[in-house]
Amino acid sequence: MNCVFCKIINGEIPAKILYRDNDLIVIMDANPETNGHLLIIPIKHYTTFEDLDDEILLKINKLAKKMKALLTEKLNIDGLTLIVNYGIRQMVKHYHLHLIPAYKEDYAIEDIDKIYQKLN
Repeated sequence: MNCVFCKIINGEIPAKILYRDNDLIVIMDANPETNGHLLIIPIKHYTTFEDLDDEILLKINKLAKKMKALLTEKLNIDGLTLIVNYGIRQMVKHYHLHLIPAYKEDYAIEDIDKIYQKLN
C-alpha cells in the first residue's frame, strides 16, 4: 500500500510520535497550521470516517480529549479546532483527525522539533 500514514505506522517514514497504542497513533503534522498541530490516526487503515467502527471512533474521541489537555498544559492553547477532511478535501486517504490549536495572540510557527520537545 502506498499510504504515507501506513508507512509512518510501519516505521518506514520518520515522524514525531507523541502517542501510540495497538489502535491509534498521534503524530505532529509535518506542515502545521499552528504550533502543536497534531494528527490522530488509526493503526488499521480506514479510508474515511464512514469506515470506522464505533469502538475506534470512541477511542479517537477519548484520545482527542487527552491530547487537548496536553496541548493546554504544555502550550497554553486558547482553543482547538478538530477537522476531518473527506472526499476531495482529504489529501491522505487514511482517516485522520486534525487537532489544530488556536491562540488569542498571533504566534509565528516555531520549529517542529522545539514544539515536540515541549510536548514530550
